Amino acid sequence: MNVVKFNTKLNKYTVSSLFAGAGGLDMGLEKQGFKVVWANDIDKDACATHRLWSQADIIQGDINKINLSEIPNTDIITGGFPCQGFSLAGPRKINDERNILYRQFVRLVELKQPYAFVAENVKGILTLGGGEIIEAIIEDFASKGYTVYPNLINAADYGVPQDRWRVILLGFRKDLGVNQFKFPEPFRKKATLCEAIGDMPKPRPSDICNAAYSSRYMSRNRKRSWEDVSYTIPAMSKQVTLHPSSPDMLKISEDNWVFGKGKTRRFSWQEAAAIQTFPLGMEFSGNLTSKYKQIGNAVPVRLAEVIGEILYLVLQEKLNKGNKANEC
Repeated sequence: MNVVKFNTKLNKYTVSSLFAGAGGLDMGLEKQGFKVVWANDIDKDACATHRLWSQADIIQGDINKINLSEIPNTDIITGGFPCQGFSLAGPRKINDERNILYRQFVRLVELKQPYAFVAENVKGILTLGGGEIIEAIIEDFASKGYTVYPNLINAADYGVPQDRWRVILLGFRKDLGVNQFKFPEPFRKKATLCEAIGDMPKPRPSDICNAAYSSRYMSRNRKRSWEDVSYTIPAMSKQVTLHPSSPDMLKISEDNWVFGKGKTRRFSWQEAAAIQTFPLGMEFSGNLTSKYKQIGNAVPVRLAEVIGEILYLVLQEKLNKGNKANEC
């Protein structure tokens, strides 16, 4: 397993991480000088993966059953709360029980009063309930003393070789005086599949999902070229898209595609991890299905680095300004 290289910035702001999964968001923040000290996820394999690279206290279990007062006080709280109920690709139930898990996030923010929080979710959260859900979430955090900035971004604009639209909520404690915030401008150049996985060795058959291709899978094109970015890496292994070496898919009718002549295969789990910008050679615990799930559910590490960089700059500016004022 490759060693993860971290930034050595002087101020290491501490982080508590909810719904952390394998730790894509945490890893990106650590690379920008943050120190994750506590993390939680309900998935046993994801926690085992997280422990392979992290020095944080990784707690496996249901957040609803964890005593929030026992979670350490930290400068930042993060969380990619479960998104199945919010997804455009799945059932859009306002009363889906998974949609209330963010309230544990809100309760922890209220209890610990960190300088800032970072929340991540799918694009569909913006339109669920005609926009009422995202407004309610923002108001929940605002009522606890935070100024909240929602950002709809595509990871492909920030060095991730993948089209992946996500909503990033950044909240700053109101006494910090962060009265305006703008997410960084997109990078000039997009990373390609060739750059991300072009030099990777041929995977073993056991590292590739070989399940049957469903009618849902065949309802649209699933292949991008070497010089393009990937489609979104999903959490479900059967829905993982095609390696660029596969023949082009051919459209024969509305929502009906077929494979061209040649050898067709999905991305291996290692290739999917590289597209999610995890370090090459990183190990993931569990069986093949679990590995794909952990990878697809993660925040791309490179995107997390961008979030960490701007968050660090804001905190340095506001907290140093406060210190200088106190010195006077």
